[in-house]
This record gives sequence, structure tokens and C-alpha cells, in this order.
Amino acid sequence: MPASGGRVLISGASVAGPVLAYWLSRFGFQPTVVEKTAELRFGSGGHAVDLFDPALEIIEWMGALAQVQDARTHTEIISFLRAGHRPVDVPAELGAEGVSERHVEIMRGELAKIIYEAGRDHSEYLFGNSISSMEQTEHGVDIEFQHGSPRTFDLVVGADGLHSITRRLAFGQEDPFLNFLGGYLAVFTVPNYLDLHQRMLGYAEVGRTAAIYPVWNTGEARVLLLWRTPRPHDYDRHDLAAQRRLISNLYGDMGWEMPRLLAELGTADDLYLDSISTIVMDTWTRGRITLVGDAGYSPGPAVGGGTSLAVLGAYVLASELAAAAGDQARGLAAYETALRPAVRQSQKIGPYVLKTLIPGSHAQLWAMAQAMRLLPRLPRPARRRLTSFGGGPAAMLEAVKLRDPGRMS
Repeated sequence: MPASGGRVLISGASVAGPVLAYWLSRFGFQPTVVEKTAELRFGSGGHAVDLFDPALEIIEWMGALAQVQDARTHTEIISFLRAGHRPVDVPAELGAEGVSERHVEIMRGELAKIIYEAGRDHSEYLFGNSISSMEQTEHGVDIEFQHGSPRTFDLVVGADGLHSITRRLAFGQEDPFLNFLGGYLAVFTVPNYLDLHQRMLGYAEVGRTAAIYPVWNTGEARVLLLWRTPRPHDYDRHDLAAQRRLISNLYGDMGWEMPRLLAELGTADDLYLDSISTIVMDTWTRGRITLVGDAGYSPGPAVGGGTSLAVLGAYVLASELAAAAGDQARGLAAYETALRPAVRQSQKIGPYVLKTLIPGSHAQLWAMAQAMRLLPRLPRPARRRLTSFGGGPAAMLEAVKLRDPGRMS
């Protein structure tokens, strides 16, 4: 085991935070995870996310791969629909064939639960709390919490997402770092009134799409909306009623199942709405404070393999800190150097994938339908090219050479 140790505060307990806590504790550090949510939405909460190698390899090293595979979404068929045309059915497994040899789609809440349970006995978790202020000194980082007594840590890591509080406290307001890509997504839960089983329905029009898929272990279904807009919407991220009105105005004239879905939206209490934006920073580190995952380098929700990048980034940070054997500055610099190629690739993915997922014209809508129709009939090399999204996701995931944890001694 590398000579390491040290008290590390991690803000955020979604995916990157618990992965980081697991590996830090394994490498001899003392991690504390603070999470503003009093009770995480483990299980079926959140939306479906994709895991590719090397993120799956890291999870396998954690001994959690079997649980992740067992908790997959079980979506087998994607039915593509557009007005006036017959549905086009495509095997779901073909959609990511050009990205990685291994792929698991899993509900974000299921993934968070599995990762948390893998390491919770070796890390301190503070739920229902958050950082209110930070001050760096020569001895560490003095932390004031919303609740409880102040504490001092050797290192603070922001793993608190696209709208990171840690980033704001350390680097200032998010506007200089937020790069809006021209789209939005919304996710919410509805009853599985269509009795879907292992099938996702995706309906597309020019500039907007809607999808519904079953959550296999709850009897419910999840709705995913994606739409284009040239400018960011003006709304309060904490005003649920305002967000419902925004979506109703944008989708109120869509046919298909949308009238029923908008009616269900009126009572959905788990609505997630956000811009499809990247976070672009010259550095993720300021002294004894650094960022991991979406907080430092989000490739954009729903478009860029952000969950796999978060797992990858968390492991790289922990392993480089451990390899630095107590030289924190060297470890943080090595983390940025090792991960930067993957992050550069990730920043290229969002705009490309956004254009692929949301047709911008009738010609693009027609081309999307033809691609879906042809995909199962193509030979594997051609399918891989068609589903590679320009090669960006694969290049991102292959850009980092991981340290073998078994050889770190």
C-alpha cells in the first residue's frame, strides 16, 4: 500500500463521490462524504445512464460488477416513431456497439446504491448537510458546514455535479465555465400505463424528442424529453411549478402520448430539468481543493458518457494521490495530466451527439429513421462505425492508462 493517509472531504454522494471514497479508503486515506440530500434516491431513482469500459473495469476491481450487471435496465428493444410512419424496432444492444466492447445501462439510483454499499463501511457519510464556507490555510482547509461543528481537512474534492457548490466557493460563479450546447433534457416518472416490457418507445419531431421506458423492478416508467433551443431558458431551477409550465408550453402541441405524459407531469415529484451544457476549465485544482466528474468537466447530461467519465476521474484522482506518497501537490498535478486527454475528447462529444439525438430538420429526421431501419441489417464493422458517434466516446474512454490497483504497493 502506498504511503498516503490524510483527511479528505468529498462533497457529493451520487457516483463520482462514493467511487472516490471507496478508492481513497482502500489506499489508506480517511474520506468523509457530505451530501446535501437527507436521504438519497437509491434504487430506481434518476434516469438511465451508460457504463462503458474502463469504468466497468474499475467497478469490477471494486467487486461490484455482478451487482451492476444484475441491476441493468433490461431494455431489449428501442421502437423509433414519427408521425405518419410505422415504428422501427432496433435491438437496444446495437446502440452502443461502436463505443465499447462492454456496456451496461443502469438506473442512476441503482448505480449509486451499489457503489455506496461497496464502500460505506470504510468511509464517513454526512447526509442532510453541505459545505457553507471554505478557507485554505497552510495546515489544510477549514470547513464550515450548514449543520454541525467546523472541521479541518487536508484536501477537499467537489463531486457535486454540474452546478457544483464546491466549484463556486473555490473558483467563483459558474457562468465562465458553463458552455451551453443548445439543448435541454427533462426526466420524470409516470405509471407504466402502456404496459411496456423491455421496450423503449422514442418519438421524434424536428427540434424535440420524447421517450418512455419501463423501470423493470418498480412497475413504473420513466419519461425522457430532449429538445433544442438557441438560447438558455429563463427559469428558477428550484421552482418545480415553473419547470412544469415550461415543459407544457414546449410540448403542449405534440401528439402521440404527450397529452397523457403532460397530465402525469402535473403530479410527478421527481422532475429533473437541466440544460445540456459542458463545464470547461483550464484547471480543476486550486491549492488543496479539486474537482471530479461533472463538477469539473461535465461533457453534458444525456450526450457524452459523463457517468463513465466520472467513475474514471474518481479512480484516477485516488490512484494518483496514492502514488504520490504524501506529496499532495504532485498527486493533484498528475491527476490533471493523466485525465486531461479524456476530458478534451469528452468536450467534443456533446455537440455531435446532440445533433444525432435531436433532429434539426425534416431531412435529419428522415435520415435518423433510415439509420435505425438499416442498423440491424448492417455487418458489424459498419454498425460500429454508425454507432461510434464520430469516434468521440471511444477516444475519450481509451485516452487514459489506468494504474493497476493490485500493483500499487
